[in-house]
Amino acid sequence: MPELTFHLLAILAMTAFVAGFIDSIAGGGGLVALPALLLAGFPPVEALGTNKLQGLFGSASSTIAYAQKGHVDLRSQLPAAVASCIGGMFGALLAAVLPGEWLQLVLPFLLVAIALYFALKPSMDDVDRAQRMTPFLFSFTVVPLIAFYDGLFGPGTGSFFMLAFVTLAGYGLLRATAHTKLLNFASNVGSFGAFAFVGVVVWKAGLVMGVAQFLGARLGATLAMRVGSRLIRPLLVVTCVALAIKLMLDQNNPFHTYLFG
Repeated sequence: MPELTFHLLAILAMTAFVAGFIDSIAGGGGLVALPALLLAGFPPVEALGTNKLQGLFGSASSTIAYAQKGHVDLRSQLPAAVASCIGGMFGALLAAVLPGEWLQLVLPFLLVAIALYFALKPSMDDVDRAQRMTPFLFSFTVVPLIAFYDGLFGPGTGSFFMLAFVTLAGYGLLRATAHTKLLNFASNVGSFGAFAFVGVVVWKAGLVMGVAQFLGARLGATLAMRVGSRLIRPLLVVTCVALAIKLMLDQNNPFHTYLFG
């Protein structure tokens, strides 16, 4: 465990601000925050737990911002949020038991597919469309599955929520982003609770980063609501591709071993 000096905490805080800004618009904040914790010398399990703590602040900040402008109805989305929380909790509890190699191998290709979908689909904007799944079925099947993945592994959760809201729930990009942040917050609550229960959260670092995440997410959400799909769509595509590349180059990824030996 590294010594939490003022200098290190300041670097982590700046990193968390950037992560919160990106995550509030397109997801993928963990792409920035989690590697920073690992590079700072945090053991992997503590890095995951601390990342969930600081991520709570960012997802809460952007959720509040979107709700204040009427882009998400917190009361009507409560059942989906509860399902997301439970899914995230069970995913985190099983994270230390289930092997994650196959997820690391498949996930980059899924993220590239999502990026291509958002990049090439010509009608992608802020206008809502026809639902392909009822809200009840969506809330209690798709939502807990994605949240379970968030607790179990994590990277790309926001992108998966975005894709589900657009393709299955018929949401426009701005509304999908707002609801993604709410359900991401709920899954973070569940998974953080599980990590805290087993005692792998570094509270000082997580709280300092959390404050910076809150501010960055607030700025990002405000900008997204002003610009809409013109900002969300390209940033989502870039985030998915960047996350896919990072996962492929991770030394613990079987794909990296296949390429470089």
